Amino acid sequence: MQLLRAPCSSSSPFHFSNSQPRGRHERPAWVSFRDSAWSSITPKAASIQASASAVSSQTAENDVLKSLSQIIDPDFGTDIVSCGFVKDLNVNKALGEVSFRLELTTPACPIKDMFEQQANEVVAALPWVKRVSMTMSARPARPVYAGNLPENLQTISNIIAVSSCKGGVGKSIVAVNLAYTLAGMGARVGIFDADVYGPSLPTMVSPENQLLEMNPEKRTIIPTEYLGIKLVSFGFAGQGRAIMRGPMVSGVIDQLLTTTEWGELDYLVIDMPPGTGDIQLTLCQVVPLTAAVIVTTPQKLAFIDVAKGVRMFSKLKVPCVAVVENMCHFDADGKRYHPFGRGSGSQVVEQFGIPHLFELPIRPTLSASGDSGIPEVVADPQGEVARTFQELGICVVQQCAKICQQVSTAVTYDKGMKAIRVKVPDSVEEFYLHPATVRRNDRSAQSVDEWTGEQKLQYADVPEDIEPEEIRPMGNYAVSITWADGFSQIAPYDQLQTMERLIDVPQLI
Repeated sequence: MQLLRAPCSSSSPFHFSNSQPRGRHERPAWVSFRDSAWSSITPKAASIQASASAVSSQTAENDVLKSLSQIIDPDFGTDIVSCGFVKDLNVNKALGEVSFRLELTTPACPIKDMFEQQANEVVAALPWVKRVSMTMSARPARPVYAGNLPENLQTISNIIAVSSCKGGVGKSIVAVNLAYTLAGMGARVGIFDADVYGPSLPTMVSPENQLLEMNPEKRTIIPTEYLGIKLVSFGFAGQGRAIMRGPMVSGVIDQLLTTTEWGELDYLVIDMPPGTGDIQLTLCQVVPLTAAVIVTTPQKLAFIDVAKGVRMFSKLKVPCVAVVENMCHFDADGKRYHPFGRGSGSQVVEQFGIPHLFELPIRPTLSASGDSGIPEVVADPQGEVARTFQELGICVVQQCAKICQQVSTAVTYDKGMKAIRVKVPDSVEEFYLHPATVRRNDRSAQSVDEWTGEQKLQYADVPEDIEPEEIRPMGNYAVSITWADGFSQIAPYDQLQTMERLIDVPQLI
């Protein structure tokens, strides 16, 4: 670079434009030019360096996420990155440090140790990584759909019904031991004894406080506790067993369930009363049951009653995830005996397509634990019965996670396609609907006269370009859609499946 300088004089090698003597600290013009040039170059270089550093950091994060995407969640069938498990990722490639958090769907995840080991291994295998810092957590306890739920139920992730529809088959034993198994797996658990006529919970557990307390300010019920599990039963209300008609019982159950301060729970296990009447229907309508566990015994008579219960849950869109066949057999003299016959449990599985069957033996200790106030899985955590309940607990956790995932993504709106995507749980079929078609098929009283059946909502009343603002699941059977015009619509899955479908779906370019 050629430096510009003023014409020289005989007295000085440099000429200064102000023709004044140069002060001691005054710099020559060429020096000022050089500094000026560097002052304009340096910020650019710094910007380029910062940009390169940002690119390097982004590349390093992508490397970490690509490594973690090798880990597949066996329940969802997709990688943990796509599942949204990876949180708070922080990468410092210069120091070779990586930190992140794995947020699982439940603290009772049966494969959390496997996730932790695999995540550490795949990230540490990156050539530039020197140190991996990883923590494990679980999502806050929240139901898939919290809208319109009573306040005290809005912090419960999963509600499990344990049902037999027949008395005397050991349903309460299964409910209590399942609850304590889930708690042993790391979950926050509560038990609700819904049998007002013959509550079993006060006999099966031994809380220090045998009476429910009231919060006078909030007018709510404070549950009692035993070994960290929250408990509510009419038997803890100081009333013993109820003598009242069905509508009164339904009201009592509603009050006990919805006004209790449950707090944050991962699982609330409901010990359902026998039958398929008002009480059972009330429970299914008041709360969005995540799943049901069916309890039976080997006798044919038990199967007949259990079948009624399974059909009831099917109509209410509550998936039955497991069958527990109690009092199956006992071992003596090196032989296995089946005193009540065989086949009821497997018949339920085969006839109704319930995927998992668990068998409980006739065991004096199991029966005694129901009367002693100490659950069998607590009294003998390494025994055969506890191992069976551990398998049942793992099944319930995995199935509930899959159900919640399916329900939360069953109906979504694709803005690029301008279409509503539907994939009903337990169905392999996926299809698309035009938003206006869904809106025009509303069957509420605002759109159809309840008495005459006359269609009040006309075709032209719904614009072709209408779009949903929000789609939220309602239990396991429907979605609530809020439209841009402010209208709120409840669309059951059964109804969505009968609507005219989009054949040529416009693709996002």
